[in-house]
Amino acid sequence: MYLTFNGNCREAFDFYRSVFGGEFSQASTFEEMPPQEGMPPIKEEEKERIMHISLPISKETVLMGSDTGGEWTKDFKQGNNFSISVQTGTMAEAERIFRQLSMDGRVSMPMEKTFWGSYFGMLTDQFGINWMVSFDENTET
Repeated sequence: MYLTFNGNCREAFDFYRSVFGGEFSQASTFEEMPPQEGMPPIKEEEKERIMHISLPISKETVLMGSDTGGEWTKDFKQGNNFSISVQTGTMAEAERIFRQLSMDGRVSMPMEKTFWGSYFGMLTDQFGINWMVSFDENTET
């Protein structure tokens, strides 16, 4: 499950960690993101927001999240601020799942290679469900 917040992701994940225990397997801020061509620089007030955080809550489940920022903020709606995250074993499987889920839906980020080493895309399916599909290039089976 991937949760999206509007500036209080760190607070929420500190709370979830107090409930489930454990440690964050990853936590990074927008300030740590490298500059991207065609994208405006991160606003000073958004630099400390969470770009990505992961908290394993069981052997099979990882709770992930981030703060929204920039152009994405206008679409934030509390109560609809989650996505189902699917990690695939191959790039071809990621392409297939993304293509099929996006039929009659809306692609918000096409599948592409990212600076964090994943092949990643986001969409809303025809039923209004948000999805994130990714393939970690370092783990192809």
